[in-house]
Amino acid sequence: MHAVLYGPRARWAMTERGASAVRREATTLAIGPSAAEWDGDCLTVRLDEIAAPIPARIRGTVRLRPAALTGARFALHPDHDWAPIAPRARVEVALERPALTWSGDGYLDHNTGRAPLERAFRRWDWSRAALGRETVILYEGDRIDGEPLALALRIGADGAVEAIDKPALVSLPRTRWGIARATRADGAATVARTLTDAPFYARSVLSTRLLGQTTTAMHETLDCRRFAQPWVQAMLPFRMPRALG
Repeated sequence: MHAVLYGPRARWAMTERGASAVRREATTLAIGPSAAEWDGDCLTVRLDEIAAPIPARIRGTVRLRPAALTGARFALHPDHDWAPIAPRARVEVALERPALTWSGDGYLDHNTGRAPLERAFRRWDWSRAALGRETVILYEGDRIDGEPLALALRIGADGAVEAIDKPALVSLPRTRWGIARATRADGAATVARTLTDAPFYARSVLSTRLLGQTTTAMHETLDCRRFAQPWVQAMLPFRMPRALG
């Protein structure tokens, strides 16, 4: 179960576990000591993880209450699907370790795959922005088979999904690790803050303009070619330890 805290109490947890530590049912997914449960109205995630590389506990509850559910699913590749389950949601965080609380706007999506990402994609850029009661999601990738991947979606308050014309492509500054980043916007877009800056992945906050409105977007870039490099694979266990049993 992946959990990340940013800010003064920044912590990162993503422990790999074997099949015996995973339990999946119709409304519940348990991975080791952490679990997520859906009751029809609220997704409740109970976290009990150890951060890495500096050990520290992340324990508490995250509740996500969707404003609407889309029911939409998109094939990013023959082996990979993506579903924007809840483009807008109310999120309530109550942690015991560290002791902190937060509530605000959130988002829930779902990726499924039948093969490693690096066999299907060279890279991709994704972003999600709230525009009033609507949401705009942009998904763009470079597939190894050469087929195009470019989604521009507007999702209404009722969960209705509509394809829109793709805004212009805008280059963003490379990360400290040299990863190229890009987005689409009506004019300029700038990186307000980079939250995660890893050798193959970056998560950033953008100041951008979409559908004639100035807004803030969450953005991510994944470089699958970099991820597959042996030197990157050798570094992963320090941030993603593997639990035995």
